[in-house]
Amino acid sequence: MSHAEKMDHIYRYQRYIYDITRKYFLLGRDSLLDRLPIQPNQHILEVGCGTGRNLVKLVQRYPETYFYGVDASQEMLTVAYHKLKSIDLSTRLILKQGLAEELHYSQMFGLDKPFDCIFFSYTLSMIPHWQLAIETSLQNLKVNGKLYVVDFFDQATLPVWFHKILTRWLDLFNVHYDPAWLPYFESLEQQGIGDLEHQGLFQRYTLLLHFTKKA
Repeated sequence: MSHAEKMDHIYRYQRYIYDITRKYFLLGRDSLLDRLPIQPNQHILEVGCGTGRNLVKLVQRYPETYFYGVDASQEMLTVAYHKLKSIDLSTRLILKQGLAEELHYSQMFGLDKPFDCIFFSYTLSMIPHWQLAIETSLQNLKVNGKLYVVDFFDQATLPVWFHKILTRWLDLFNVHYDPAWLPYFESLEQQGIGDLEHQGLFQRYTLLLHFTKKA
C-alpha cells in the first residue's frame, strides 16, 4: 500500500470529524499562523494541508496573498474543496494531491519562481521520509524564504504516563515524533544552509521552529 493510499485509508471516515477533534491536541497551530511573516503578493505553501483548516484562515486574513496546499490524501482534500466552494476562495487558494517529496513549484502549481514561505503543521510526524520532504521544500523555497514547522515535541517536562499514552494513541494513526528533527535542522544551520530558531510550547508538548534559507 502506498503512502497516499494509507492516508486515504486512515482518513476516509475521520475526515468528517477531523477539524472538531484535532483542535484539542494539535496545539500551537494558530501560534504558527500568527507568526508567519506574510506580505501582499507572496506565494505561501502548506505541506500536508489536510482539510484546508489553516489555509482557509490565512486566505481570509490576507486578501492580497496567494496560497497553495499539497496533501497525500485525496479524502482530506475532498473536505477542503467543499470548504472552498462554500466561501468562494478558490481564486487565491490552489490545492493539489501529491507527496511532499514530489513537490515542485513549477510542475505542480505552474509558478515561475519558488515559494516565499512553506510550512508544515503537524504533518512532519506523518511523513515517512521526512528528511527528503524538508530537503525538497528547501529546494522549492526562495533565498531568504521561511520554512516553518509545528509538530509534536518530546514532552520532556510532562508526566511520563502522559507521554506513553499519547505515543500509543498516535501510533494508531501512523503519527510519530522523531527526536532527530531538531538535530537535523541544527545540522543544516551548521552547514550554512540557513538560520534556525525554535522553541518548545505547552511544556514541550509542541515544537515550533522556523528556518530561514540562506543558500
